[in-house]
Amino acid sequence: MHVAAAALVLSLAAGSLAQAQSGPTAQEQMACRSDAGKFCAEHIGKPPQMNACLKANKANLSEACRKVVESRGG
Repeated sequence: MHVAAAALVLSLAAGSLAQAQSGPTAQEQMACRSDAGKFCAEHIGKPPQMNACLKANKANLSEACRKVVESRGG
């Protein structure tokens, strides 16, 4: 599940074009790994849906993941 959750976080590149091109950092992936698996597991491999899911669940995310989502335009 951890590998799948890490793949989920790759979809966080939703903010500016530069951010989308660079993708999430290892720190950002670690910050959201648990939340992505908990709230958005059905969106593995579907970056647009994962982005929407994390944004929709922003109020429920850990503080660290919420900051990542917000920094990426969510």
